[in-house]
Amino acid sequence: MSRVHDMATKTIYFTVNGRPEQAEFPVDCPPLDIKDLFRSAAEAGPNDILKLYNPKGSIINISPGLEPNSPHSCYKLEVVAAECNSEPLGAELAGALGFDLSSMEKRLQGLEKKILFEASEAPAVVFEMKKQVDLFREKLESVEHLSWLGLFKDLSEGTPKPSPFYHKRTLHKTRKECEHVREKFLQMRQCSSSFLKKIQSYGFKDHQNNRCSNCHLCSSLEVSEEVRQYLKTPTFDNWQWEDAEIMVLLQFMYTDLDFISTFNIEPEVLQQLARSILPHLPSVPAQMYGLIWLTDLRSRMDSIDLLIMLTSAVCHDLDHTGYNNAYQINARTELALRYNDISPLENHHCAVAFEILEKTQSNIFSNLACRISTNASWKAIIKCILATDMTKHNEILNKFKSILPIFDFANRDHKDVLMMILIKVSDISNEARPMEVAEPWLDCLLQEFYNQSDVEKLEGLPVTPFMDRDKVTKPSSQTGFIRFILLPLFIELANLFPCLEQHIIDPVRKALDYYTEMEKALDREKQNRAQSENVSKSRETVAAQSTSEVHTDAQGQDSKQNTQ
Repeated sequence: MSRVHDMATKTIYFTVNGRPEQAEFPVDCPPLDIKDLFRSAAEAGPNDILKLYNPKGSIINISPGLEPNSPHSCYKLEVVAAECNSEPLGAELAGALGFDLSSMEKRLQGLEKKILFEASEAPAVVFEMKKQVDLFREKLESVEHLSWLGLFKDLSEGTPKPSPFYHKRTLHKTRKECEHVREKFLQMRQCSSSFLKKIQSYGFKDHQNNRCSNCHLCSSLEVSEEVRQYLKTPTFDNWQWEDAEIMVLLQFMYTDLDFISTFNIEPEVLQQLARSILPHLPSVPAQMYGLIWLTDLRSRMDSIDLLIMLTSAVCHDLDHTGYNNAYQINARTELALRYNDISPLENHHCAVAFEILEKTQSNIFSNLACRISTNASWKAIIKCILATDMTKHNEILNKFKSILPIFDFANRDHKDVLMMILIKVSDISNEARPMEVAEPWLDCLLQEFYNQSDVEKLEGLPVTPFMDRDKVTKPSSQTGFIRFILLPLFIELANLFPCLEQHIIDPVRKALDYYTEMEKALDREKQNRAQSENVSKSRETVAAQSTSEVHTDAQGQDSKQNTQ
């Protein structure tokens, strides 16, 4: 494993697949560089999940804050979700389609040498052929949605289906994946010493002398202070936790906010709710949970409002189809027709949420004081989920700005608007997270966007501009979104809660600087490439003219000799 040397360095000893390794890096080394070191040691792919354990078996963050150790107290590095990395997707797919890129390149090289042997310069057509092969290889190896090859979907089918290359790590899980997570989750709940040891290794501890009280997970376990504080900030790294663990943390959030005791929620009912939303397990609840604590909402709002906000965050994206409202309406889908083109996706999320919540075994509102309270709570959840429709963004933000100077936590209308703002912030606050946490989510989101624009092109529908893979890059997609959507929203919320400045505004401004520089670099690269191509074309033109003049002179000499 390669080392990074500097005057002030830190050495970390660890094992991966049973073999000893060590990483040495500067104490001020960026987090991404450190993760890359461990990733290369594990021979892991860019989308694999890495987990690092200390000698006690507790999971620890891979970050500049890692404590130096010795070869006798090694950490353990583990790849949780390894990808098949035997051959790049492009090369594998090219072989399956009958393309031999290496053979094509060799033939081109041979052709180029033959031409150069017979003439002083290769014609432009050879360079153009080489360029096309390079572009073809780049497309095969970098594009996951291969609609341009006609592989995206069968156009004869009525319902569009995702490409087989949809996500390297899918956010929406198959039934088989859900069953696997459920089994692991149930194993984690078993009353056994191995269960307690497993839970404790992730920062949980039994506060009843390591004994399980009737196996009620939420009542017998509490989260360590370190994990508790970690959950309360936007830096929470969901990629470092397995789905079964996220389900445990989700239940902890409800317990930690006193919802279990306040609303008499039975642990089994909360567990069933967590299992029901598993196919679309979201990261937004962690953001909402963090905002509730950061803004001290427990002392400013009623518990029922907090329960509504957290549950809305849990349910806000249930059964997401992968295509936005614009597509639903333009394609005249069943959802668009069912909801008369009015927030079809958000209305669908509400419908799926209440299919789950109205079932006795997963209805966490069943023990509220009266039916009227339950109906009012469900209406409030609907209002929150519908607020995540981005077509309503300006309307909601302007309403919030208008009441800010006179905001009153005792005013029901004011609190309703704030609840909508908070779920909106939770929903789109990805860029407030550290780059190593935010960027994988952004990559997934962009692939979803590109997926939709590919379908729109195939079906002859209006192409959503910010989703068009031929026009949108990662930095260009983010700079405008951060400037015109995120920052204005976050700044207004921070006007009410100044403490959020450092937690969500500063990181977003840094993200804006990052993507702005990336965009400039891409522009410079395009300009340099264009200049190089112009220079090459100029040389080709001069060479062609010289060759023509040589041929003309030769013909003149031949003509003169024939005359003589």
